[in-house]
Amino acid sequence: MTVTSVCVYCGSRMGTNPAYEDAARDLGAGLAAAGLRLVYGAGDVGLMGTVARAAQAAGGETFGVIPEHLVRREVGKRDLTTYVVTETMHERKKVMLYNADAVILLPGGMGSLDELFEAITWRQLGLHSKPIVVLNTAGYWEPLRSLANHVIAEGFADAAVLDTLIWAQTVPDALTALTKTP
Repeated sequence: MTVTSVCVYCGSRMGTNPAYEDAARDLGAGLAAAGLRLVYGAGDVGLMGTVARAAQAAGGETFGVIPEHLVRREVGKRDLTTYVVTETMHERKKVMLYNADAVILLPGGMGSLDELFEAITWRQLGLHSKPIVVLNTAGYWEPLRSLANHVIAEGFADAAVLDTLIWAQTVPDALTALTKTP
Protein backbone atom coordinates (compact mmCIF):
# COMPACT_ATOMS: atom_id res chain seq x y z
CA MET A 1 0.00 0.00 0.00
CA THR A 2 1.29 3.45 -0.87
CA VAL A 3 0.82 5.99 1.89
CA THR A 4 -0.03 9.51 0.73
CA SER A 5 -2.20 10.68 3.60
CA VAL A 6 -1.72 10.14 7.36
CA CYS A 7 -4.33 10.49 10.08
CA VAL A 8 -2.78 11.80 13.29
CA TYR A 9 -4.58 11.26 16.59
CA CYS A 10 -3.31 13.51 19.38
CA GLY A 11 -4.27 15.71 22.29
CA SER A 12 -6.18 18.97 22.24
CA ARG A 13 -3.88 19.92 25.12
CA MET A 14 -0.08 20.16 25.21
CA GLY A 15 0.50 17.78 28.10
CA THR A 16 3.15 18.29 30.76
CA ASN A 17 6.29 17.13 28.94
CA PRO A 18 7.79 19.54 26.34
CA ALA A 19 8.85 16.45 24.35
CA TYR A 20 5.21 15.98 23.31
CA GLU A 21 5.05 19.39 21.63
CA ASP A 22 8.44 18.79 20.02
CA ALA A 23 7.23 15.47 18.60
CA ALA A 24 4.03 17.06 17.25
CA ARG A 25 6.02 19.85 15.59
CA ASP A 26 8.56 17.40 14.15
CA LEU A 27 5.81 15.09 12.90
CA GLY A 28 3.92 17.88 11.14
CA ALA A 29 7.11 19.09 9.45
CA GLY A 30 8.16 15.52 8.67
CA LEU A 31 4.85 14.66 7.03
CA ALA A 32 5.07 17.76 4.85
CA ALA A 33 8.71 17.06 3.93
CA ALA A 34 7.73 13.54 2.87
CA GLY A 35 4.87 14.88 0.75
CA LEU A 36 2.25 13.28 2.99
CA ARG A 37 -1.08 14.98 3.67
CA LEU A 38 -1.97 15.46 7.33
CA VAL A 39 -5.48 14.35 8.30
CA TYR A 40 -6.43 15.33 11.84
CA GLY A 41 -9.17 16.70 14.10
CA ALA A 42 -9.04 20.30 12.76
CA GLY A 43 -8.35 21.87 16.14
CA ASP A 44 -6.01 24.82 16.56
CA VAL A 45 -5.20 24.02 20.19
CA GLY A 46 -2.83 21.63 21.95
CA LEU A 47 -0.83 19.09 20.00
CA MET A 48 -3.47 19.18 17.25
CA GLY A 49 -2.74 22.80 16.50
CA THR A 50 1.00 22.23 16.78
CA VAL A 51 1.12 19.39 14.26
CA ALA A 52 -1.07 21.32 11.80
CA ARG A 53 0.85 24.58 12.05
CA ALA A 54 4.14 22.71 11.56
CA ALA A 55 2.80 20.90 8.50
CA GLN A 56 1.52 24.18 7.05
CA ALA A 57 4.80 26.01 7.76
CA ALA A 58 6.65 23.27 5.88
CA GLY A 59 4.30 23.60 2.88
CA GLY A 60 2.24 20.48 3.59
CA GLU A 61 -1.34 19.74 2.70
CA THR A 62 -3.75 19.61 5.64
CA PHE A 63 -7.17 17.99 5.94
CA GLY A 64 -9.07 18.78 9.15
CA VAL A 65 -12.33 17.28 10.37
CA ILE A 66 -14.24 18.70 13.32
CA PRO A 67 -17.77 18.19 14.61
CA GLU A 68 -19.94 21.29 14.84
CA HIS A 69 -20.11 21.21 18.64
CA LEU A 70 -16.30 21.44 18.94
CA VAL A 71 -15.68 24.27 16.46
CA ARG A 72 -15.45 26.84 19.26
CA ARG A 73 -14.07 24.59 22.01
CA GLU A 74 -11.15 23.27 19.95
CA VAL A 75 -10.92 26.51 17.97
CA GLY A 76 -11.55 25.07 14.52
CA LYS A 77 -8.53 25.78 12.30
CA ARG A 78 -10.20 27.15 9.20
CA ASP A 79 -7.05 27.95 7.18
CA LEU A 80 -6.41 24.30 6.31
CA THR A 81 -6.21 22.98 2.77
CA THR A 82 -9.46 21.14 3.46
CA TYR A 83 -11.71 21.94 6.43
CA VAL A 84 -14.70 19.65 7.05
CA VAL A 85 -17.37 20.19 9.70
CA THR A 86 -19.36 17.09 10.65
CA GLU A 87 -22.50 16.68 12.71
CA THR A 88 -21.13 14.12 15.18
CA MET A 89 -17.94 12.73 16.70
CA HIS A 90 -18.69 9.37 15.08
CA GLU A 91 -18.86 10.98 11.66
CA ARG A 92 -15.59 12.84 12.39
CA LYS A 93 -13.74 9.61 13.16
CA LYS A 94 -15.10 7.92 10.05
CA VAL A 95 -14.18 10.81 7.74
CA MET A 96 -10.69 11.07 9.24
CA LEU A 97 -9.91 7.35 8.91
CA TYR A 98 -11.46 7.01 5.45
CA ASN A 99 -9.37 9.92 4.14
CA ALA A 100 -6.04 8.50 5.30
CA ASP A 101 -3.82 5.61 4.30
CA ALA A 102 -2.22 5.23 7.74
CA VAL A 103 -2.56 6.35 11.35
CA ILE A 104 -0.02 7.81 13.77
CA LEU A 105 -0.88 8.21 17.45
CA LEU A 106 0.87 11.02 19.34
CA PRO A 107 0.35 11.57 23.08
CA GLY A 108 -3.22 12.47 23.88
CA GLY A 109 -6.15 11.84 26.17
CA MET A 110 -9.40 9.92 26.11
CA GLY A 111 -10.39 11.22 22.69
CA SER A 112 -7.13 9.97 21.19
CA LEU A 113 -7.67 6.59 22.84
CA ASP A 114 -11.23 6.46 21.48
CA GLU A 115 -9.97 7.14 17.98
CA LEU A 116 -7.17 4.59 18.31
CA PHE A 117 -9.40 1.83 19.67
CA GLU A 118 -11.92 2.36 16.90
CA ALA A 119 -9.16 2.15 14.27
CA ILE A 120 -7.83 -1.05 15.89
CA THR A 121 -11.31 -2.57 16.10
CA TRP A 122 -12.13 -1.73 12.49
CA ARG A 123 -8.84 -3.32 11.45
CA GLN A 124 -9.61 -6.48 13.45
CA LEU A 125 -12.99 -6.64 11.71
CA GLY A 126 -11.33 -6.39 8.29
CA LEU A 127 -12.68 -2.93 7.48
CA HIS A 128 -9.17 -1.64 6.69
CA SER A 129 -5.55 -2.78 6.65
CA LYS A 130 -3.90 0.58 7.27
CA PRO A 131 -0.72 0.77 9.36
CA ILE A 132 -1.32 2.07 12.89
CA VAL A 133 1.82 3.60 14.39
CA VAL A 134 2.07 4.40 18.09
CA LEU A 135 4.60 7.21 18.55
CA ASN A 136 5.71 6.42 22.08
CA THR A 137 7.24 9.83 22.83
CA ALA A 138 9.13 9.76 26.14
CA GLY A 139 7.46 6.43 26.93
CA TYR A 140 4.02 8.05 27.10
CA TRP A 141 2.19 5.02 25.70
CA GLU A 142 3.88 2.30 27.81
CA PRO A 143 0.70 1.95 29.94
CA LEU A 144 -1.21 1.29 26.69
CA ARG A 145 1.21 -1.50 25.82
CA SER A 146 0.70 -2.95 29.33
CA LEU A 147 -3.09 -2.69 28.98
CA ALA A 148 -3.05 -4.51 25.64
CA ASN A 149 -0.94 -7.29 27.15
CA HIS A 150 -3.33 -7.50 30.13
CA VAL A 151 -6.38 -7.78 27.85
CA ILE A 152 -4.66 -10.61 25.98
CA ALA A 153 -3.50 -12.36 29.16
CA GLU A 154 -7.06 -12.24 30.54
CA GLY A 155 -8.45 -13.87 27.39
CA PHE A 156 -10.35 -10.94 25.90
CA ALA A 157 -8.23 -10.64 22.75
CA ASP A 158 -5.85 -12.74 20.71
CA ALA A 159 -2.16 -11.94 20.76
CA ALA A 160 -2.62 -10.94 17.12
CA VAL A 161 -4.05 -7.61 18.34
CA LEU A 162 -0.47 -6.59 19.12
CA ASP A 163 0.38 -7.13 15.46
CA THR A 164 -1.99 -4.30 14.50
CA LEU A 165 0.27 -1.75 16.21
CA ILE A 166 3.69 -0.58 15.07
CA TRP A 167 5.64 1.00 17.92
CA ALA A 168 8.02 3.89 17.23
CA GLN A 169 10.11 5.87 19.71
CA THR A 170 10.99 8.80 17.42
CA VAL A 171 9.34 10.78 14.65
CA PRO A 172 11.79 9.48 12.00
CA ASP A 173 11.02 5.91 13.11
CA ALA A 174 7.28 6.63 12.90
CA LEU A 175 7.60 8.04 9.38
CA THR A 176 9.68 5.04 8.29
CA ALA A 177 7.09 2.70 9.83
CA LEU A 178 4.37 4.06 7.54
CA THR A 179 5.61 1.75 4.82
CA LYS A 180 5.12 -1.34 7.01
CA THR A 181 1.76 -3.04 7.34
CA PRO A 182 1.73 -5.64 10.11
